[in-house]
Amino acid sequence: MNSALNPQDIQARDVELDDILGRVGRLNYAWTNTESLLIHLIAGLAKVEKDIAVVIFLTLNTTRARVDMVDRLAKMAHVKSQMRDDILALTSRLTREAALRNKYNHCIYSFDPEGGQIQTIMMRIQDRRKDIRVGKTETVTSEKAENINACIMRLEKLNIEIWELARKYAFPL
Repeated sequence: MNSALNPQDIQARDVELDDILGRVGRLNYAWTNTESLLIHLIAGLAKVEKDIAVVIFLTLNTTRARVDMVDRLAKMAHVKSQMRDDILALTSRLTREAALRNKYNHCIYSFDPEGGQIQTIMMRIQDRRKDIRVGKTETVTSEKAENINACIMRLEKLNIEIWELARKYAFPL
């Protein structure tokens, strides 16, 4: 059996890949845009000017560190309980969205040699009790592509809600 793809199959595969990469690009845009709003939360909670919060944000070089900073500032004794709860609810939602974003950002893309379907290959070591696994593959289905779209929509909603919170509590904008 010849597994070579004909030109139409290659073109269709390229269109599918362009679609997935476009979705992942939009996901990255929505993520980065939303994560950057943590600057305003840091500024408001730490009671510093926005430019100082930018330096703090950029010094913390991972999303996890930035969210931890905001969560810890929100949990300080001087923060009113309603503000704390509002902020922790938003950062919790941001953290939940990180899994899908990380999945599609920390993988490589390949094609099933038989069917030409797009696959992700995770670039992560999975530690098990007595061994490790690398290179977990998954086929990118239309359902998974829709999950990316849904994540983008949730991030866009979260973005709006963070802006609303920053205005509500008069954080530096």
